[in-house]
Amino acid sequence: MTKLYIVPTPIGNLSDMTLRALEVLKTCDAIACEDTRVTSKLLARYDIRKPLIGYREHNEVKNGDFILERVRNGENIALVTDAGMPGISDPGEVVIKSAIREGVEFEVLPGPSAAVTALVSSGLYTARHTFLGFIGKSRKEKRDVLTEYRDRTETIIIYEAPHRLRDTLDAMLEVLGDREACASREITKLHEEHVRGRISELVETFKDREPRGEFVICISGRTRQELIDEKALAFSNMSIKEHLMKIIDSGIAKKDAIAIVAKERDIPKKEVYKESLDI
Repeated sequence: MTKLYIVPTPIGNLSDMTLRALEVLKTCDAIACEDTRVTSKLLARYDIRKPLIGYREHNEVKNGDFILERVRNGENIALVTDAGMPGISDPGEVVIKSAIREGVEFEVLPGPSAAVTALVSSGLYTARHTFLGFIGKSRKEKRDVLTEYRDRTETIIIYEAPHRLRDTLDAMLEVLGDREACASREITKLHEEHVRGRISELVETFKDREPRGEFVICISGRTRQELIDEKALAFSNMSIKEHLMKIIDSGIAKKDAIAIVAKERDIPKKEVYKESLDI
């Protein structure tokens, strides 16, 4: 049975191709790629000669249909991106969704990922993490996304272009506070670098230094103790009864409000219930 093969490519060092990925590229009928110039360099490195099909942002739907049609007509097509895993912050996502919707057989090969490589290099918590990709071009877009994830306890991973790095670091400091982070650039390349420290330290590092290369930024999450202490501080000037009234005024039933207040203040329900008797 013919297939669409999702083939990861090196994120910098061309020697990072897997043997299986090379075998697929050598035996497929054609290769769908973002930028034919970038893919041609990779293929030349391994002496692979195959017809190339261009797909990129803005033509991924039209050319995606063309790619899937060729698979249905009996060809094996390899889908690659300029660097890393196709479908991650990449127009290949549209082609893959179409393949699922239309029942076209496809197979994903494992391979390089800038996000995971940067996460491990950061030294931050790895057991749970959230990948956000690019979080927007304007300061408002960045603030909105960061605000949504401000109280999460897992490590956050984002991508950023060099010309927007300073603005993103400023937004991070403003919204998230001065927590631990790591800005990684040129991963697996000659000038690979990982700048670790508080967000304020990263801001200072790049204030007088021109950012170069694509960046992956890993940001530590909140600790559970921080969230508990923050809630305690927020409720310190509000009585249990005032807290109850605030919840009830928002449209929540008294019984449910009692449970919510008890959970938020980490106190027994019966203590909250006593305060609710004359409400």
